[in-house]
Amino acid sequence: MQHHTGQGRLLYNYSSDSDLELSMVRHQPEGLEQLQAQTQFTRKELQSLYRGFKNECPSGLVDEETFKSIYSQFFPQGDATTYAHFLFNAFDMDRNGSIRFEDFVLGLSVLLRGSVTEKLRWAFNLYDINKDGYITKEEMLAIMTSIYDMMGRYTLPSVRDDSPCEHVEKFFQKMDRNKDGVVTIEEFIETCQKDENIMASMQLFENVI
Repeated sequence: MQHHTGQGRLLYNYSSDSDLELSMVRHQPEGLEQLQAQTQFTRKELQSLYRGFKNECPSGLVDEETFKSIYSQFFPQGDATTYAHFLFNAFDMDRNGSIRFEDFVLGLSVLLRGSVTEKLRWAFNLYDINKDGYITKEEMLAIMTSIYDMMGRYTLPSVRDDSPCEHVEKFFQKMDRNKDGVVTIEEFIETCQKDENIMASMQLFENVI
């Protein structure tokens, strides 16, 4: 699947093992049945994901440094640390400094199998750095700049000629419908769904999620 995340690619490298059962680790995930009900993954896929997750993170928890080092392996041509930091915060829903298998799988399910609206809600959460329910121009610029840094300046032909600043200026003007200087989740979803260029850019960046 072309929209595998960096983590997804990593985890799918491990072979699926039909009789694999969840082993005891320091953090024991919720039952597979419950995760299967909450995600778009099959039991077999969840077992495969868990096996890969446990290989990388034997404790059952991912801290931010581990997350950054995994991401750096996938984007050796750029600096992935800032983007990995923002992404970590988007996965770490309860803000406790670590990502559990459940957090990881729920996010991955949205990114790989979710509807357009679900993906856009997830993206909004990523861009809303301080989690106050609004995206500011500064927040959007911080995320865009981190993506440019990670990809290496010349990796993406379609954004090569714009600086992140110009890119954000255009996006933000379109998204901020009522011109109050912030973008709400409704404005974000509505603009993204109506504007082909923005949707194309969102799809482009989906590859780096």
